[in-house]
Order: sequence, then structure tokens, then C-alpha cells
Amino acid sequence: MAQDNREMRIGGYAEIYYQHDFAAAKSNQRPNFIYSHNRNNEVSLNLGMVKVSYRSEGVRADLALGVGSYMSANYAAEPGVLKNIYEGHIGVRLSKAHELWLDLGVLPSHIGAESAEGVNCPTLTRSIMAENSPYFETGAKLSYQTRNEKWQMALLALNGWQRIQRIDGNTTPAFGHQLIYRPSDRLILNSSSFVGNDQPDSTRQMRYFHNLYGQYQWSEKINFTAGFDVGAQQESKGSNTYYQWYTGALIVQYKFHDKMAIAGRTEYYKDRHGVIISTEDSKGMESFGTSVNVDYQILPNLVWRTEVKDLVLRGRQHWSALTALAVRF
Repeated sequence: MAQDNREMRIGGYAEIYYQHDFAAAKSNQRPNFIYSHNRNNEVSLNLGMVKVSYRSEGVRADLALGVGSYMSANYAAEPGVLKNIYEGHIGVRLSKAHELWLDLGVLPSHIGAESAEGVNCPTLTRSIMAENSPYFETGAKLSYQTRNEKWQMALLALNGWQRIQRIDGNTTPAFGHQLIYRPSDRLILNSSSFVGNDQPDSTRQMRYFHNLYGQYQWSEKINFTAGFDVGAQQESKGSNTYYQWYTGALIVQYKFHDKMAIAGRTEYYKDRHGVIISTEDSKGMESFGTSVNVDYQILPNLVWRTEVKDLVLRGRQHWSALTALAVRF
């Protein structure tokens, strides 16, 4: 009798946090370019999510529904029940001999090293770089992995820049690529792109974006993540002028032992013309940030995290302190 390799799993994730922004002590809302952990001076749910996964030799599927301040901020443009679809996709294996898959639906973003699920990241909060590039995307993804698992490649056709539904009046698909190289068990190099228009056709502005990051496991205790983004978008429809933005981040994590780790981050973001982050300042958005966080693994699936962060915005320092409990089940 043939072996049945079908598997179904139900799991979830929840992260509760409290944050105090010393520069906005009387406000309950963080700046408009912060989408995760964006509530201030209150106990809040960043992300609560339940996920059903199905796997077989030829089919894979995930459906995850979410709530919390992360969902409210990142899915604000989506109508009705679409605001709560964290993931929803089906994949079909196109070759029995090769890892060649076609996945369709609401997918995790192919851009960036940081995830909305904090336990997957060395830092409690996300970098401004991660906050202002897609966390999710909707469309079709054709992917291939070599037999030695050193190379992964993907081509994508998408509904837009972090969208489930296209913006009204937009009929132009967006495209992307992802190329992952693992020369050793310790090193990962990733190149990802986005090309498309995220405006109605009547005001079409082409956007070209590239993300590059690397992750290196120096030892069992120390690991590094470094990333750099650069993007350009047309000033207006048909224009030969492009407005650019760029950002970089470096994260270092040190694990004292199985239960305790410390991580530090430094980051920079520059958007002179407000393509991604709009401000009232005529000089646009420019920020330099640092953060330090300590994690304590209370149980194998429960972690307590605390972070102190400093963002320098237009010459002003913005200190904040956060603490969070995250559980995966």
C-alpha cells in the first residue's frame, strides 16, 4: 500500500505588548510610518493569528486569519473581511522530479528579512525598512529550488504593493523576482525586486524597487543580518524624472544560552520626496535609529522581550521603551 503523506496542522501566534514613547507621552498612536507595535501608552495585541496548513506531495495550502494593531494598520485599505486575511494561498507542484511550485493567493512577502511574527526576528520591533516595504502580497508565484537546496528562485505577478485587492482604476499587474543563495549552512544571500504601478491607470507612476539582504551565523551564539533597499518612482505619469528613496539596517544578535539573548540594531532611512513616507517637512523623511533588546525564553513556545529604541527624526530624538510577550502554538 502506498504511504499517505498528507498532513494537516492547526497552529497560531499571539503577541501582547506595552509601549511608551517619551516624545509622544499624551498620544496613543505612533508615527504614520510605524505599522507594527504602533499603539502607545496602552496594553495592545500586535498580532493574534490562527493558521490551518495542509501539505501533501503535490499540494500545499495555508489559511490564516488575524487580528490586532498590526492587522488594522497594514490592511487598512482592504474592504470587509479581507482586512483579517493574514495568509490565504494554495500551491500546486508542477513536477514530480523537481521542486517546481505554483502558489496563488495572499502570500507572505518575498521582500525583506523581517517577519510580522516577532519570534522569527532577532529584534522586538521591526526596522523602518521592513515597516515600509510589503509584509504580504497577492498574486501568483512560480518558484524552483535546486536539489542541493543552495539556490531558490521565484517569479511573481502581483496585484500591487502590499495589496489584496488592486486599487480602483488600476489594470496593470506588478511583477517581482526573488533569488536566494545558500553557499553554506551559515550564510544566506537574498535579492528581491518589485516593478509596477500602484496608482490608478489615469495617474500611473512606475515604481522600481530592489531589496538585498544577507544573514550570517558567525557561531552558535552570534548571528548578523544586514539589508539595503533602494527604490525609484516616476514623478508623474509619463515623466522622465524619478524620485528615489533608500534605506539600510544592520542587526546583531548574541545568545547567552538557550533561554536568553540580546540584539542590537542600527538603521537609516531617506525618502527626500515622500514617495513611501510623507511628511510636512520640505526636506522629506530622514531618520537614523538604534535599538537594543533582551529576550528571555520562559517556555519553548513563550518568550518575554524588552526593547529600548531611539529614532532621530529631523534632528529630534524619539526614545521609546517596549515590553512584549509572544507565544506560538
